[in-house]
Amino acid sequence: MRKFFISAMALVFVMALVFCGVSPAHAKAIKVGAVINLTGPASTWGQFHAKGMKDYMRYINEVKGGVAGNKIDLTVVDHAYKVPEAIKYVKKFCTQDKMDMIATWDAGAGIMCKPIFQKYKTPDINYSTYQGFLKPPIDYAYLPFGSYIMDSYALLEYIKNINKGPGAPKVGLLTYNNAYGKSIHGPCKAYAAKHNINIVDIEEFPPKTLDLNTELLRLKQKGAEYIVVQCLPSAIIMALQSADRVNYKVPFFGTWTSTDPDFFRRGKGLIRDRMFMQFPGCLPSDNSLGYKLLKTLWDRYKTVSSFDASYWEGVAVAAIMVRGFERAQEKFGKVSNITINQALQTFRNEDFGGLVPPVTYTNTDHNASFKARIVQIHEDGTYTPLTNFWEPGKEKVQIIR
Repeated sequence: MRKFFISAMALVFVMALVFCGVSPAHAKAIKVGAVINLTGPASTWGQFHAKGMKDYMRYINEVKGGVAGNKIDLTVVDHAYKVPEAIKYVKKFCTQDKMDMIATWDAGAGIMCKPIFQKYKTPDINYSTYQGFLKPPIDYAYLPFGSYIMDSYALLEYIKNINKGPGAPKVGLLTYNNAYGKSIHGPCKAYAAKHNINIVDIEEFPPKTLDLNTELLRLKQKGAEYIVVQCLPSAIIMALQSADRVNYKVPFFGTWTSTDPDFFRRGKGLIRDRMFMQFPGCLPSDNSLGYKLLKTLWDRYKTVSSFDASYWEGVAVAAIMVRGFERAQEKFGKVSNITINQALQTFRNEDFGGLVPPVTYTNTDHNASFKARIVQIHEDGTYTPLTNFWEPGKEKVQIIR
């Protein structure tokens, strides 16, 4: 009798799974690996990326039951912003661990790891949106939203629209002297040449620079009325300090990488009303489904307590991955590295509820989107939208504040 009862219960469990669309024989973990900077320079940024990524995938497992019953097994490792460490982990992910999908973090790691994940046909999303990551071949390499080309166009187009002085706006670039810093040089110069914007000076500096007094003084002497920066948030704080030292009162404009959680603590009294950036994500003022998702996650898991742009990107990257898993299951009946890659390339204006702009991937374009907006950064850690979302270079920006 006892054996009959156990058998009956097992049959009920199996039938329940079948009616839910899950075949227990085929349920398996979807293996995801993320190589993120948790202890190196700008590690607070990476730590919050990891928090967002973990929270979203935990939510999918606990609330949604995984993807068609397949739970997501996420492994996050620390490469401390060191390219050799990233290469080591990506090799392990692709060969030994046989991950279904991975994420890399910085521009250098993404580029150097690209031949590895392409060889083993493992799709990868890179947290940095450095455009060089998508130089051909683009197979298996994805960005979560528009590249630094988009940031460059958006910032200059906004500056041109708000410029009140006579003649072309005078813009100075202040950037690191590495690939990340230089990523805006070409796009800014190309856009400026076509749209009557005067790039009066480009100041480069090493990441280990201790102050930027000389660079800011040169920009001031060249007459730059607007400063566009491409460096980590800690260096932006240095730039604001140096601007005060040389009595240089101009607005600063950065790409979406301009803030991290430490930026607001260290920038107290420095940010004031002079810091702006391109930010392609949702904000509390949007009250969108994307923002409501973020709030649901931090209310449930309490890894953060309010909106943070770094946490947002971790959630955004995870959400794009999971949508790829779901689409792979729907279209091909299984989730694997090959089917995920095929599924991602079917995205056509894929809607994420305003979390990020609608995403499109094809077999020739993995840029995700080219929709930007400009926001003002405030010392209390909040952001105010100053424009609508628009496609720089193709659509007219609408200034709303």
